[in-house]
Amino acid sequence: MDQRLIFTPMGSLAFLTFGVLLLIPLRRFRAGAAGEIVSDDFKFGESANVPGHVAIPNRNYMNLLELPMLFYVGSLMFYVTSKVDGLVLGIAWLYVGLRIVHSIIHLTYNKVMHRLAPFALSNVVLMAYWLIFFLR
Repeated sequence: MDQRLIFTPMGSLAFLTFGVLLLIPLRRFRAGAAGEIVSDDFKFGESANVPGHVAIPNRNYMNLLELPMLFYVGSLMFYVTSKVDGLVLGIAWLYVGLRIVHSIIHLTYNKVMHRLAPFALSNVVLMAYWLIFFLR
């Protein structure tokens, strides 16, 4: 199998992260124009004055920079050791798909119990990803 195929799910997750990053200033500028926030609301992070619909993209962005780092590292480990195969690629795509679903829920209607399922399952998938690497 072409080991470079692992870069496709990695790139997809990176582009999701960049997309969410772009939402942060968009929502902030809109909220500022609507008079919902002022620049001092961000002087020391996000103040309690920042409405949820403005704060959520930033929180989702932070989520995409936390555990997904272990996905990127794990993927590079599979690549460097030439252990990328169909199973690894399938699990990588499953992880990315679950993170996409989590972000969509988080950034739209944001029902906590709905977003918990893909988030928790993605963490289980990530643990399995690492387990598979070390079992091989």
